[in-house]
Amino acid sequence: MLNATLLLRAYARRRLRHLARAAPTEMQTRGLLALAAKARDTKFGRDHDLASIRSVRDFQDRVPLRRFEDFWSDYWEPVFPHLTDCSWPGTIPYFAVTSGTTTGITKFIPCSVDMMASNRKASFDLLSHHIHNRPQSRVLAGRSFMLGGSTELIEQAPGVHSGDLSGIAVRELPWWVRPRYFPPQSLALIEDWEEKIDRLTELSLQTDIRSISGTPSWLLIFFDKLASLRTDAGPELVNYFPNLELLIHGGVNFAPYRKRFDDLLAGGHAEPREVYPASEGFIGVADRGPDDGLRLMLDSGIFMEFVPVGELDAPNPTRHWVGNAETGVNYAIILSNCSGMFGHILGDTVEFVSLDPPRVKVTGRTSYMLSPFGEHLIGAEIEESVSSASEKIDAAISDYSVGALYSQSEGELGGHLYVVEFADGAPGNGRIAEFAEALDRALCETNEDYAAHRADGYGMKPPEIRAVRPGTFAAWMKSRGQLGGQHKVPRVINDPELFDGLKEFVKR
Repeated sequence: MLNATLLLRAYARRRLRHLARAAPTEMQTRGLLALAAKARDTKFGRDHDLASIRSVRDFQDRVPLRRFEDFWSDYWEPVFPHLTDCSWPGTIPYFAVTSGTTTGITKFIPCSVDMMASNRKASFDLLSHHIHNRPQSRVLAGRSFMLGGSTELIEQAPGVHSGDLSGIAVRELPWWVRPRYFPPQSLALIEDWEEKIDRLTELSLQTDIRSISGTPSWLLIFFDKLASLRTDAGPELVNYFPNLELLIHGGVNFAPYRKRFDDLLAGGHAEPREVYPASEGFIGVADRGPDDGLRLMLDSGIFMEFVPVGELDAPNPTRHWVGNAETGVNYAIILSNCSGMFGHILGDTVEFVSLDPPRVKVTGRTSYMLSPFGEHLIGAEIEESVSSASEKIDAAISDYSVGALYSQSEGELGGHLYVVEFADGAPGNGRIAEFAEALDRALCETNEDYAAHRADGYGMKPPEIRAVRPGTFAAWMKSRGQLGGQHKVPRVINDPELFDGLKEFVKR
């Protein structure tokens, strides 16, 4: 196979020079005006007078914030699947199918030709940053492995298809990328996740894998399967993929998985690199080290706004952008993209760690606040505290979920139950108690409201830990019809019915 890394290196030099010179505010302003100009003659464009927009302020005055459900009912559902000149010019050829992490409600996210080009640009930015950090890289001398869901698409109408975003990406791979992509289409189409994993592991061992990408929890399942095939080798990935350079992860907070992946990458020369992809657009990519935040994609057909989480449901929320955002504020991220979503409330929350260039860390979901008793814990605080507690007892975590335990009798306090899957099996009772104490202490140190509720046992009892055996969360997700690389285990569960279902599953 021809080593295309030399071509990538030339592209990366030019691209990174451009990013170093370009001003973030100028990139986003130009991008927004281009979106408005292109969508001006659509139904949405006429309804919101996009033709008259000349500035960010004009846009914010004319286009209110919307959730997916608002777009669906007001613009897309009446004509689905034929979205022609609806909120984006032309006909939308693809819909990325996604289900809510906690609700399971299926959504059809429009994916235009422009959006596919935007996603490809983000992928090349990812590789450009890798090349910059690894000047001797040969990442395109072998194959790139994407561990996703089934790539099979459903034809909703002639020329209009729906399916996993990974399936759409594979269908639109440039001709020169196809020979460098893994797995082959015959395996990528398999819908049964367990069968797919079984067959991928065997074939991947015969393939020169240079990069691999996926959600951390599903990657771990795949790596465990690899290790089971070669009992004479250790778990380190260098034993299976000696030329592996790049491990791309995203979709969930990496902190609880970091120790496990550090162990898996030991002895090799592969580096982990985080990305922030969404069905609505590629938001950012790590251009530095793992703790330096994700650099926002500012010139790829996406305009971003940031609303303080506490104002999200206010009548007139404050809408920031890269021109006036601040570090240290927990923002809900708002997208306008080149598929016809404008002022869309994405559902994720972020915090800026730097402003020039803008870099963020993902702090959770707008629905991922745990506050049944007024403790106001956000997802990032929970993630970091769980990670800290696992380090305290030197135990890697494969997955976990947390929800509320409400009082069942007079005088009984409520609290939180953490269902935790430890990678090497449940620790002994003593270590679990130590984990619970470390978790409680970390939460008190990071959140004043939680500390106040825990003071002297005033409003909440200590967190309870229910350790489950390896494979429990995969089995639970399978029972819900959500087994596979495109689905995420819900970290914070505020739906009592869903949490009761998990507890009952664990009990069984």
